[in-house]
Amino acid sequence: MSDKSIYDGLTMLGGQTVQPQSPEEAVLERVPNPQADVDYAVRFTAPEFTSLCPLTGQPDFAHLVIDYVPGDWLVESKSLKLFLTSFRNHGAFHEDCSVSIARRLVDTLEPKWLRLGGYWYPRGGIPIDVFYQTGEPPRGVWIPEPGVAGYRGRG
Repeated sequence: MSDKSIYDGLTMLGGQTVQPQSPEEAVLERVPNPQADVDYAVRFTAPEFTSLCPLTGQPDFAHLVIDYVPGDWLVESKSLKLFLTSFRNHGAFHEDCSVSIARRLVDTLEPKWLRLGGYWYPRGGIPIDVFYQTGEPPRGVWIPEPGVAGYRGRG
């Protein structure tokens, strides 16, 4: 048995880190998937995601649901949290934020499948929901519904 751990290369977990000021500055870390021989789903839910309107600088809020079926890599959750919070200072439209997050995860993890649902709260009276998926999920993997109701306003 080797003395080397699959976690040896991580730089954020277990220590104090500085919040990245932009998504470009943020580092997404990955670790080898110790269960890579089995297809299974992983879900991250970020119900308090924030970014900025690129024109007004006003905050935008979303509930993000990220599902993926890992291949050889898992995302390290603290680096994902720091990556998502780096959008607090980032000005971009809802569509750009949602798809950029999904694409960055796909580039980093090379998952067998990934889906992101961005459920954005209304501004100007119109909610914008953004959905991204890499294709069909692997057969036989249980992937629950996202569980986020469509916006219903007060009624």
